[in-house]
Amino acid sequence: MGRLSFVDRFLPVWILAAMGLGLGLGRGVPGLNRALDSVQVTSGTSLPIFVGLLVMMYPVLAKVRYGQVGAVSRDRRMLVSSLVLNWVVGPAVMFALAWLLLPDLPAYRTGLIIVGLARCIAMVLIWNDLSCGDREAAAVLVALNSLFQILMFSVLGWFYLKVLPGWLGLSTVGLHLSIGRIAETVAIFLGVPLVAGFLTRTIGERAKGRAWYEQRLLPRLGPFALYGLLYTIVILFALQGHTITTHPGDVARIALPLLAYFALMWFGPFLLGRRLRLGYERTATLAFTAAGNNFELAIAVCIGVFGVTSGQALAGVVGPLIEVPVLVSLVYVSLWARRRFYPAAPART
Repeated sequence: MGRLSFVDRFLPVWILAAMGLGLGLGRGVPGLNRALDSVQVTSGTSLPIFVGLLVMMYPVLAKVRYGQVGAVSRDRRMLVSSLVLNWVVGPAVMFALAWLLLPDLPAYRTGLIIVGLARCIAMVLIWNDLSCGDREAAAVLVALNSLFQILMFSVLGWFYLKVLPGWLGLSTVGLHLSIGRIAETVAIFLGVPLVAGFLTRTIGERAKGRAWYEQRLLPRLGPFALYGLLYTIVILFALQGHTITTHPGDVARIALPLLAYFALMWFGPFLLGRRLRLGYERTATLAFTAAGNNFELAIAVCIGVFGVTSGQALAGVVGPLIEVPVLVSLVYVSLWARRRFYPAAPART
C-alpha cells in the first residue's frame, strides 16, 4: 500500500466522504436537481455528469500499452480464458445473482446486470500492480476489453436484459430498452476517451519516448481519473439523496449480490489459473481482470439510458463503493497465495 498515492491509499474513505457530501448537497440545496440537469449534452445526460465521466475514463485509457497485444495474445490459454471469463462467465454470474437476490427490485436488478456487462478497464491496473501480477498481460487484456465493449456491450445488454429473461420466462414488464441508445452511450463514453487515450500514447511516445511518457506524463494524468470519480459520485449522490436516505435497505440489498459476484469472479479464475499452470503473475492478472468491473461505463450507460435519478443509476453508483474495499482485500489474499503456493516466484521491482 505504501506505493499508492495518498488519494489512492484511502480511496474507500474518499468515496464515503464524496457520498456524504453529495447527500448533504442534495438535501440542503433546493433546486439542485433541476440546475444539474438543465444543460444536457446527450438525451438524459447532463453536462456536469458528462464531464465527470470523461475525466474518469481518459487517464486510464492513456495508460494502456496498445502495442503489446501480440506478445500476450501468443499465450492462448490465458487469452481464451480471459475472454471467456469476461464475456461469458462474468455477465452470466451477475445476471443470475441479480435475479436471485433482487427479484422484486427490477430497476436495481437492471443496473447490476449492466455493471456485470461492463468489464474492467480501469482500476484493475492498480490491483494487478499491487498484487505483483503481469503488467503487460493486464495492459493487453484491458485493451481487448475496451475494444470488445465497444463492439459487444449493446448486443449483450439487449440479450441479458430482454432476450434471455424472455427465454427463461422471467418478467420484464416496464423495461423499455433501446439497443441503439445503449450503443450510442457506449460509443460516446468509451469510444471518445479510448481514441483520446490511444492518440495520447501514440503521439507522446513518438515525440518524447516511452520513458518520458510513463514516468513523467502518466503520473500527472493518473490522479484525474480518481478526481473525476469522486466528483461524479458527489453529483450522483446529490441527485440520489432522497432515495438513499429514505431507502437505506435497498442500498444494502444492492451490495449483497455485488459481494457474492466479486468473490466468485476472483476465486474461480485464480483456481483456473493454477489449474492451467499459468504461473503466479498471470494467474493474479487473470483473477483481477475477471473480478473487476468498469463501473465508470456502467454508470454512464445507466444515466444515459434510464436517467440520472433512476434506480439503475443508483445500482451503478454503489458498485465502486463495494468494489474498492473488496478488491483491496483480495490483493492481500493474492499476496498470501503467492507466498503459500508459489514460493519460487521471483520478486518484481
